[in-house]
Amino acid sequence: MSEGVTMRFLGTGTSQGVPIIGCRCEVCQSTDSRDKRFRSSVLVDYNGLRILVDAGPDFRSQMLAAGVDHLDAILITHNHKDHTGGLDDLRSLNYIDRCASEIYCEERVLNSLKREYSYVFAEDKYPGAPEWHVHVIDDKPFAIRKDNAARKLVWVHDQGYCYEMPDGSLAPSGGDIVVKEPSAQVAPEDGALIIPIRGYHDAMPVLGFRFGNIAYITDMSRLPEEEYRLLEGLDAVTLNTVGYKQHHSHFSLDEALEIADRIGARKTYLTHLSHTFPRYERFAEDLRILCRERHIRSEVLPAYDGLVIRSGK
Repeated sequence: MSEGVTMRFLGTGTSQGVPIIGCRCEVCQSTDSRDKRFRSSVLVDYNGLRILVDAGPDFRSQMLAAGVDHLDAILITHNHKDHTGGLDDLRSLNYIDRCASEIYCEERVLNSLKREYSYVFAEDKYPGAPEWHVHVIDDKPFAIRKDNAARKLVWVHDQGYCYEMPDGSLAPSGGDIVVKEPSAQVAPEDGALIIPIRGYHDAMPVLGFRFGNIAYITDMSRLPEEEYRLLEGLDAVTLNTVGYKQHHSHFSLDEALEIADRIGARKTYLTHLSHTFPRYERFAEDLRILCRERHIRSEVLPAYDGLVIRSGK
């Protein structure tokens, strides 16, 4: 698989984030920046592409904090609001990049977006609505390409976005907002091959993604046996856990540690963390002790907002 993957954690908190509104616990009152957690999301640089995974309610703040002014693709793991609630703010990038935002998601997620963001899919669009180009994927590998150059947008006052045609004329946007993305087996010369990882969030099917030798898994409570073969030979993997107790839609800490040992990546980073875990410094030490006592094959660490990891390191 390709090397040269960089992943930045933009958010590592649960659906409520940390601190939680109104909470006065030790973690929510912590002054350590590593205990301040936006909703879960990562930014991946892979084969020359800048790829975002999930755009929750903190999307605007995350983009500003990371200094992002361009995205080649947005991958959506599932349709819960803490993973899709910030998609309207893509309109800022539409204006700067002069292109539609390339969103990759399953059909069930698309159907949810059509309900939540009906104005994006309207035949007669409101001027200023975000411009999306949605790629419908499934659990088969797919390719992302740098192909936005031919889809340049032009803002027309009081009318909205139009596409600039080869002859210089302008055509209203819309009409081809959704395409079915074919599966792929090899990376294109101008892009990257993405390998989805199927899991379940309670009964809801969700996707994780493998980028070269780094895999991102969040919001799962079950990982089917057949998916482990897709997670072999990793430098790093992320796993979600919201607490010590068993949870209907997320891995407990014990389950996450068992899966980390089963996958055997060099390093495992825990994300989607709640305030029920200790403050960062103590939690990191607790994990070191647990992994040593249980002979976990992977070095397990709590992720934090702003943490950057790279394949091979």
